[in-house]
Amino acid sequence: MTSSTETGQATGTKDKDYNLIWYIDACLSNALRMEIYVQDAERENDSELAELFRKAQADSRKGAELGKQLLRSRLGS
Repeated sequence: MTSSTETGQATGTKDKDYNLIWYIDACLSNALRMEIYVQDAERENDSELAELFRKAQADSRKGAELGKQLLRSRLGS
């Protein structure tokens, strides 16, 4: 069974809201990872690469915020 065919049999969770929570977590984890990559690029004086990672970080933050808004609306808060 591949992850693309897993629909909850293996995990016991086929809930679309769980998928949304996973997405938010992945976005936030990526934003943290990009911070490390920015620092690495800056340490090497590579401003072009640092800027790429900052843009990726901003996209991840935006994805997390959009996901959190959607989750809040679905939970009724």
